[in-house]
Amino acid sequence: MTVANPTWINDTTRRSSLDHLAGHPVDVAVVGGGITGAGVALDAVSRGLSVALVEGGDFASGTSGYSSKLIHGGMRYLASMNFGVAWESAVERRWLMERIAPHLVRRLGFVIPVTRGNPAWEPAAEAFGTVLYDVLRRFSGLGSAVLPRPRLLARRDVAALAPALDMELVRRGILYWDGQVVDDARLVFGVIRTAAGLGAHVLRDVNASALTATAVHAVDTRTGAGVTVNARVVVNATGVWAAGFEPELSMTPSRGTHLVVDAERLGNPQAAHTVPVPGHFGRYVFVLPQPGGLVYIGITDEEDRGADGHHPAVPERDVGFLLDIVNTTLAVPLSRGDVVGSFAGLRPLAEGAHGHGDGGTADISRRHLVLNVPGAPITVVGGKLTTYRRMAQDAVDAASARLGVFAPSRTRTLPLVGAVPAPELAAVDAPARLVEKYGTEAASVQEFQRLDPLLAEPLFSGCDTTGAELLFGILAEGASSVEDLLERRTRLSFVPAEAAKARGRAAEILARAGTFGAAQ
Repeated sequence: MTVANPTWINDTTRRSSLDHLAGHPVDVAVVGGGITGAGVALDAVSRGLSVALVEGGDFASGTSGYSSKLIHGGMRYLASMNFGVAWESAVERRWLMERIAPHLVRRLGFVIPVTRGNPAWEPAAEAFGTVLYDVLRRFSGLGSAVLPRPRLLARRDVAALAPALDMELVRRGILYWDGQVVDDARLVFGVIRTAAGLGAHVLRDVNASALTATAVHAVDTRTGAGVTVNARVVVNATGVWAAGFEPELSMTPSRGTHLVVDAERLGNPQAAHTVPVPGHFGRYVFVLPQPGGLVYIGITDEEDRGADGHHPAVPERDVGFLLDIVNTTLAVPLSRGDVVGSFAGLRPLAEGAHGHGDGGTADISRRHLVLNVPGAPITVVGGKLTTYRRMAQDAVDAASARLGVFAPSRTRTLPLVGAVPAPELAAVDAPARLVEKYGTEAASVQEFQRLDPLLAEPLFSGCDTTGAELLFGILAEGASSVEDLLERRTRLSFVPAEAAKARGRAAEILARAGTFGAAQ
């Protein structure tokens, strides 16, 4: 397997990084290959620091790959008067949509139905909230060409955007706009590959067993060999596993479950819509249309201390809860037979001492926490997908202070691999579906289709994904198993019946990847 691009990560680059790190310490070693660890690695390497990133399994295989896929400005936090978190979210959303990843993050309309029989104060409060939300958008510097202003909707407009709603209940609606990432795992890969392109050493399948302030002790799970990465500073960014390396940290994992439904069953909605959870003002279940003809319905918020952080089980009570809530608004209620898949992720809710470092929060479910205790690794935990960049900046600020290096963060305006402004994306000579996933690299993915008929064909009849996308996942994005390909380089595993159809083709492409790579 060859390395044709400095941002590519694969088995060849993994071996090279293992060899290098065996004899060379780095400035910063980051443990955790989710969005937080990826962000820390990119922030650090972009400041000129030498960096190693260590991940025990596949990248984005924990919480970061199983979110609601939203890049949101914090609407829900306005309801709880948490203006600081809402403002931070709005600012980070701006950088993601304008500069960092405009190819991955797009706008998504949200319909708030105003229904008959509700107290008059509820729609008034919701309308005021959307106006205030738009004020945050404007003050963040994000223009209305990217996210339009909110507006009132007539019943017919509500029906056009969210056809499955029971229009006998709807009087009118409120439309506001937010950000949606085409795929949260792809955002993680983009951040990691951008860091690799700047010189970060990226290791997957290297499972950390112990951390000190200046070393990561781990095991190469492919060979069983011990691995030690020496560093001037170690950053613990392991999410729901962070407390295992930090005795001062107390973690409360919260399970967020989503159901997957065919978009046709809901009339192919053109916007998301919200359903209030009774008795919990400001908490909603979202009906979220996705690329590829699917809709996600979520999300739950249940403490789950015993769950597997990589594959949290979806209990029947979560399914029942989400269906019961969403069915209060639908003309034809959904049944369990309409659910074609489900997935869950664990939010790493942190509560711990601040030690001698800066940052932290009393609101563990919303703010991120940086623990900076002398003589121990720096730990960064909490937060959410939208604010990963700010979390990383704060963690690297703490690391830089230890190192005596005071270069400012560059990541607010540093584009990820594949990212260019919208007019340039429109000029990429490739199908729009590929441009949304790969940005300027869409043409390279399409070029793979010319290598072999196996790569040009869809994985199965009715599937948009081609073999070329799987090959790109292997050569450029670090995939090394069929599960990597079906669960994270594509999201076919969200519908198990589709993943089963693709499994044989994925295994064949994985087995032949070295031959295809040599052709490059």
